[in-house]
Amino acid sequence: MFILDVDGVMTTGHFVYSRAGKVYKVFGPDDADGLALTRPYLKIRFLSGDKRGFGITRKRITEDMGYPLDLVSTVRRLEWISKRYSLSDVIYMGDGLLDAKVVQAVGYGICPANGSPVCRDAADFVTSRSGGDRAVAEACLHILERFYE
Repeated sequence: MFILDVDGVMTTGHFVYSRAGKVYKVFGPDDADGLALTRPYLKIRFLSGDKRGFGITRKRITEDMGYPLDLVSTVRRLEWISKRYSLSDVIYMGDGLLDAKVVQAVGYGICPANGSPVCRDAADFVTSRSGGDRAVAEACLHILERFYE
């Protein structure tokens, strides 16, 4: 099982606001292609804790890319994952302070280069690319090389 945080991993982590509120997120290139390469080997699922931007995230992750997406607070992620999966069978990719706890607890943890220092220190693998800039594609290639090819 490959579970990915969205903001800061699939996106740059920036929230673009106008007077209308949060209206944009920046998703990176090649990440969908990288995920497509791992799809024959792994179940893939996304988590987001961003209630206000969830519609934007759902548009990209679920409607455009076809992956399951759940709204799960960062403080409840480890509990949420452990109720559904054996932690040792999970690869998790996150970037934030609270993601570090999950990254450390799962079977294999990945953090993008621009993730929080705490998360990078907890990770088994840190990408050379930043979130929203091909970090997921790099992680997918790493997973394939390490576990499947």
